Amino acid sequence: MAGDSPTALAGSRDGFGQDQEHGSRGTAELRCPTLAGASRSLPTALGKGTAGGAGLGVTIPMGFKRPRGALEARKGLFRLTMRALVLLAALVAAAAGTETFVGHQVLRIVPHTDEELQKVQELQDLEELQLDFWLAPRGPGHPVDVRVPFPSLQPLKAHLEANGVSYSIMIEDVQALVDHERTEMLRGRRQLPLSTNTFDYATYHSLDEIYTFMDLLVAENPNLVSKIEIGRSTENRPLYVLKFSKGGTNRPAVWIDTGIHSREWVTQASGVWFAKKIVLDHKNDQGLASILDKMDIFLEIVTNPDGFVFTQTQNRMWRKTRSRHSGSVCIGVDPNRNWDAGFGGPGASNNPCSETYHGPYANSEPEVKAIVDFVKNHGNIKAFVSIHSYSQLLLYPYGYTTTPVPDQQELHQISKEAVTALSSLYGTNYKYGSIITTIYQASGGTIDWTYNQGIKYSFTFELRDTGRYGFLLPAKQIVPTAQETWLALKVIMLHALDHLY
Repeated sequence: MAGDSPTALAGSRDGFGQDQEHGSRGTAELRCPTLAGASRSLPTALGKGTAGGAGLGVTIPMGFKRPRGALEARKGLFRLTMRALVLLAALVAAAAGTETFVGHQVLRIVPHTDEELQKVQELQDLEELQLDFWLAPRGPGHPVDVRVPFPSLQPLKAHLEANGVSYSIMIEDVQALVDHERTEMLRGRRQLPLSTNTFDYATYHSLDEIYTFMDLLVAENPNLVSKIEIGRSTENRPLYVLKFSKGGTNRPAVWIDTGIHSREWVTQASGVWFAKKIVLDHKNDQGLASILDKMDIFLEIVTNPDGFVFTQTQNRMWRKTRSRHSGSVCIGVDPNRNWDAGFGGPGASNNPCSETYHGPYANSEPEVKAIVDFVKNHGNIKAFVSIHSYSQLLLYPYGYTTTPVPDQQELHQISKEAVTALSSLYGTNYKYGSIITTIYQASGGTIDWTYNQGIKYSFTFELRDTGRYGFLLPAKQIVPTAQETWLALKVIMLHALDHLY
């Protein structure tokens, strides 16, 4: 799939044209994180064109074979190392009481008729199955991705087959991907970065590591970057926004946020990369320089810090905030259904246990209220971009109503140009359009509210991929995802600059 394509620019692990001092990781990485899969895919993953020991440190001329004992010894050492890392990750998870996903699969269900679609929609109400809809039902012919716990697998498959609904397995073993991801994070935490130049942009990071990065970036660039605390989360974590400005007061501004849905890790990781990119290019990139000559950029990298910490310590698949509400044992609100734009309408749930629970009232979540207050107090934000994953989409309002926005034609043209720029780097294919016509009806969404506040250039991205890994996108795709998305962001920002209102 398009989202599974290129990894990074050759010789540049961080995508900034410079190798980090810890060395550059090649593209020959294990595609399948399971140990069995690692064994099966060794010849492919470690390179072709050499015999026997390809990629194991010694090149064997074609036509010759490495002594069997040496090859087996090296393979055995490799397997032992991988097992040790996976075991360590499992022990850390167990010690922390982390929820596991052993035996869970992600099924892609494709209803082809309205009747089949109804059968799939009915599954959303069967709480006893504990299904986690990664891509919700939207219409005949559109895929529905569902994480299915092991005990529910056979009953669900039997139900689908009995009703003639086709499905395939997208992720064979969710826990294997989670283990692989955790192993890579543990492997990358051998030393703390002393500057943003030695920060590893090609791996996933904890909240503390991201906040440390922000402090380093501000300290290194005091004349361009500052850090603003716009509020506190439910669990009293600071909500930090980076401000990039060449000076002046209340200038026209662009807002970008990442990570409002906490499990969408490639978004926070991309936000970190964007921050460094702005610092590196603010003088030598003519387009970015012209933007910053007249506009400020605000970037909230971890918009839902409570949820983000929870994904890293308790439940990797957590989406919502961590607020508690009377009358329910279920925790959290979907912060992209909590805005005062068609609040509580179709496309959001009034069930506190639902992944799309809209909350008790609009702006009930401090993470949402902080942005609402900031936008209103600032009063001069001209473009607002909220970044999610996955599906490879660029969306504009509305989500809560079929009524087209007055600026629909202009927003559609900007989307087309932005997607063209994005795909020019790696060929990644994006679709674009209004939320309600491109995916489904969703009320209480971020950019519907910002548009209604008068921010004409309001957009939402859904980053890589299209379902091969879903929310568990391999870390080697962080940098190329951020690189291509940045090209689209520049199109939006430059258009806003050229059409200030």
